This record gives sequence, structure tokens and C-alpha cells, in this order.
Amino acid sequence: MREAHLSAEQPEAQEEARLPLTLAHSRRPRDPEAPPPARPPAPQRLSGRIRDRATFEALAERPRRRRGPLSLRFLPDGIDARVAYAIGRNAGGAVHRNRIRRRLRGAVAELERGGRLPPGAYLIGAGAPAMTMPSQELARALVELVAEATEVGE
Repeated sequence: MREAHLSAEQPEAQEEARLPLTLAHSRRPRDPEAPPPARPPAPQRLSGRIRDRATFEALAERPRRRRGPLSLRFLPDGIDARVAYAIGRNAGGAVHRNRIRRRLRGAVAELERGGRLPPGAYLIGAGAPAMTMPSQELARALVELVAEATEVGE
């Protein structure tokens, strides 16, 4: 067996790569004693959530109104606006259903800011085409549904 010839000389010293401190430990504050950064405040919700079974049962007995892929059931009551969302599995996987739900929440928030969401319980349903609807068209369909359901005075 032969031995390999290895040089005993050390390579010349090279300057170490410089990395800005902000990149070196981006998840830790520079000062270990410093308090963690403040979180932004939680968004204020104007409408509540429907949580009780009795309200869902009462909504199930109400007539369903449809506009394209959206449906709405409305139960008038003296309490502030409370909203629930029903997006079936035929709308897609969990990621798609959650995206549709977020888009609907945005449309409901616009209604609330405009003062066009009367008190009552709302059950908003959506199908798969709601995913590809333009936001303005989605909001317009929801406005029409809410106006139709609340003007009848159910």
C-alpha cells in the first residue's frame, strides 16, 4: 500500500466571508435582552359567528336564495349580524374551500363597511365557480342576495 504525498504547508489565510448581522440571525433580535417585536392588533370583526345549533336548525328551515354559485339563507332577529359559511367538498380541497371562504369574508366585510348588512343570521353557501369569479362580481352577487332576502321581510 502506498502513502499519498500530502503537503504539510497550510494554505494562506483568507479573509472570512462577511455576512450582515441582520442576515446572520434573522430570527433573533440583536439584543438578547430586547423584548420581542409587537404584533399588529387583531382585526375588529363587525359581524359575529353563528355557533349555536338552534340557529343553524332555524336557518335550515328558511328558503334558499341563489345567485350563480352563491346561496343565502337569512333569519331576521334583533341581534347584530352573524354569519356562517357553507362550502361543500364539491368546491375542491381544503385549500380551495378556505380560499373561497376568505373571499366571501372579504365581500361580507365590504357590506358591513357600507352599512348594507342588516341584523340577523346569514348562512352563505358557495360552489366551486365562486373560486374563479372576479371579486367585484362575487361582491355584487352577495349584495343582491342580501337585498333580496332582507327586503322581503322574512
